[in-house]
Amino acid sequence: LLVDSLGLVLLAVVHPANIQDRDGAKLLLELFTNRFGWLKLIWADGGYAGKLVQWVRQLQRKRPIQLDIVRRSDDTRGFKVLPKQWIVERTFGWLSKYRRMSKDYETTIESSTGMIHIAMTRLMLKRAARF
Repeated sequence: LLVDSLGLVLLAVVHPANIQDRDGAKLLLELFTNRFGWLKLIWADGGYAGKLVQWVRQLQRKRPIQLDIVRRSDDTRGFKVLPKQWIVERTFGWLSKYRRMSKDYETTIESSTGMIHIAMTRLMLKRAARF
């Protein structure tokens, strides 16, 4: 998922389980290259460090974008909330409230992606109705 600072989904890519998340992020960022021209900074979890950072540097030739890896301090013990990482985790929590999203009921990648968009659309409409 690519979410904004409020946790609302901008892009969603569902990939097979045999693709590592770091490699799946490339699929997401390939869609991102032609959209969201206003976006200049992406925060990512420490698990996305490595080849993805180098790949984003190549992406910078097409558009100015910065990838910041949010890392956990080596001297930290136990659980600690990392800055900015909780945003996407909260989005996953919101999505898991929908029964169809609580387990992998979908049989195709397209229907899984569609359910993410339907769930987020419903969530945003509920919030908009409050105002």
